[in-house]
Amino acid sequence: MKKLIPILLLISIAACNSGNNAPDVSHIKLSLKTERFEQDFFAIDSNNAKTGVFKLEEKYPVFLPLFVNHVLGLGPVNDTNELAFEGSKRFLNLNQVVYKESQKLYKDFSSTTKELENGFRYVKYYFPDYKVPTIITTVGPMDALAPMSNNEPSPNYMGEDFLAIGLQFYLGKDFSIYNDPGYISSVAPQYRSARFSKEYIAGDVFKLVIDDLYPDSSSRYPLIERFIEKGKRLYLLQQFLPTTNDTLLIGYTGKQLEWCKENERSMYNFFIQQNLLFEIDPALTQNFTTDGPTTQGMPEQSPGNIGAYLGWEIVKAYMEKKPSVTVAQLMRTPNKTIFNESGYKPH
Repeated sequence: MKKLIPILLLISIAACNSGNNAPDVSHIKLSLKTERFEQDFFAIDSNNAKTGVFKLEEKYPVFLPLFVNHVLGLGPVNDTNELAFEGSKRFLNLNQVVYKESQKLYKDFSSTTKELENGFRYVKYYFPDYKVPTIITTVGPMDALAPMSNNEPSPNYMGEDFLAIGLQFYLGKDFSIYNDPGYISSVAPQYRSARFSKEYIAGDVFKLVIDDLYPDSSSRYPLIERFIEKGKRLYLLQQFLPTTNDTLLIGYTGKQLEWCKENERSMYNFFIQQNLLFEIDPALTQNFTTDGPTTQGMPEQSPGNIGAYLGWEIVKAYMEKKPSVTVAQLMRTPNKTIFNESGYKPH
């Protein structure tokens, strides 16, 4: 398995997608297969979990054992491992509230399926040989965030031919568990759970697809190259979801994105003045490339992960200067080359 909006007007402008005209993908025939694993799993009679789990394994011969073993952490599904069945029973009984809330919101998943299907048409446009995975919806543990290649947590995970969506992480920011003090401190601070809603599903899914196409190995790069790595991924994400608001792609609020636009030059000058652009020490740089409510050392109106915005702007400048470069060529271009040839000038 692969690793695992006067102010209102400004915010509205900030929230708009900043991408160029998207290509026509209507000719790309694609029917996205979606399987509702959570509905089948929670239909199991918890008083007869062993029989139910074995029966469901017939329908999901690959995914069911993986879910029980690696997501629930109960070990292999076989006759000798009773923990797999007792643990499944316990999980079913303890997570009824979460499951029922997921079905209030996603019993009909067709609108999200349509959004994802259209996104995969763009994936196939840019990467014709990419094998589109089956989408499997799940409800797993409330702390089951999976690391991507750069160790950033994702609510979702991929296997060889599937992409699983953890619906427990898309129940809306006001869902009671997200606001429990213990959950806030141990799993997801509120700046993160503010993004636990339906409109973020597609962006999260295609971030995983990008991670599948181009695993991130930039953790030891100079800071500016790490910014650009994030920018490349956001640029590609924008190509896959060309009508999605920039706020949903980058994970900032409208006010935070507008703040970045108004303070882009000051931000960039900060990194120059502090001699940080080519710094490689993670202790000195990680604050600018990781998620957070704000960026330490900058005004509280700033978002966390502020380097992603600057990197995105640099990549946009590079692509405007080199219109013949394809997105695949962009992703293969060394980040240092992009920086040197972008002609980037902060606004």
